[in-house]
Amino acid sequence: MQYSEIMVRYGELSTKGKNRKDFIRVLGRNVRRSLHEFEDLEIHAQHDRLHVELNGTDSTPVIERLKGVFGIENFSPVVKLEKDFDAVKDMALKMIRAQFEPGMTFKINTKRQDHRFEFDTNEINDKLGGHILTNIPGIQVKMKHPDITLRVEVRLNGIFLSSETIPGAGGLPVGTGGKAAMMISGGIDSPVAAYLGMKRGVKLDMVHFFSPPYTSEQALAKTKDLTSKVAGFAGSIQFIQVPFTKVQEEIKEKVPEGYLMTIQRRMMLRITAAIAASRGDKGVFTGESLGQVASQTLESMMAINDVTTMPVLRPLVSMDKTEIIKIAEQIDTYELSILPFEDCCTIFTPPAPKTRPDLEKTRNFEKLIDVDTLMAEAINGITVTEIKPGENYMNQQEDVFAELL
Repeated sequence: MQYSEIMVRYGELSTKGKNRKDFIRVLGRNVRRSLHEFEDLEIHAQHDRLHVELNGTDSTPVIERLKGVFGIENFSPVVKLEKDFDAVKDMALKMIRAQFEPGMTFKINTKRQDHRFEFDTNEINDKLGGHILTNIPGIQVKMKHPDITLRVEVRLNGIFLSSETIPGAGGLPVGTGGKAAMMISGGIDSPVAAYLGMKRGVKLDMVHFFSPPYTSEQALAKTKDLTSKVAGFAGSIQFIQVPFTKVQEEIKEKVPEGYLMTIQRRMMLRITAAIAASRGDKGVFTGESLGQVASQTLESMMAINDVTTMPVLRPLVSMDKTEIIKIAEQIDTYELSILPFEDCCTIFTPPAPKTRPDLEKTRNFEKLIDVDTLMAEAINGITVTEIKPGENYMNQQEDVFAELL
């Protein structure tokens, strides 16, 4: 069916009182960014609804993208008609028939903004309901919890019909809950943590540490693709890649093996916090889950957090791996996350890392490396890329490799 527009209903932001206008403005911006590749769309964020005018664009991919934008309670694909009631009857019948299966019930729900229209609300309900009962054998009217609800809106600029309500992602529009940095690897956990942070309205800068030649370009591209996946919830994301080879080599050379992971994580957090502060971010998100690996015990977290006073937020802290994987599958990052490209967190992992590192020993071992110089060199070498939904970096790397053969 060729729809005219998609009508978006607001979720939790409808309770935000005086801030409602700001929340709607941010949601409108996020929807525009999320739908950036559909050039013919027109998006209007109004007080009560957000309207995506399709202008001939296929509604299916637009609907799929809207499902992931936070701040949307639900939405409906809509057909706009002129104020010709015969045409309205024909379209109403077509829409119900497209969904009807034997035994289903329906009702008509009409709202009339244009009070000059020839029929009032009850008359429209009666006439359309009678037309459908006459032409679809076996269908019945049910006023409470019907299988199909045909919504009719008589506005000043036309009559709008919809018969399907699609659940949105809920939550708050990304950008209304402040701004933070997210430490993202190529694994399962950090994209899920990013998703949960964004669901509460936090705009995230993705910070990724890479260590060539120990990590490959495909590993970097994989993490960018993961960022592109979660960018659908925000519209676009700033991806900050931090060169980490020299830091890891010096730690490996000078720090006792059991403390390699702890010192490495401290340097990552210290650098991320510095980048976050320089960009006006108010916190750091990580994908850590309590007790999952050696660096995620309470003692390790205390030793790592010691390097910053900035809030460190861990949305997955109480989740087990099964719960995390379930969310990763829901947001379509799981299959990408398990591709076998190692990141810098795994290549220098010692065989027996300290699970309960001593804080004073950690501080003393860290004095064996030149923290300030290593930090400055890493931060001076960062590269920032804006990543949008639907972009594919791993395929780009495959194309480059093919050209070299």
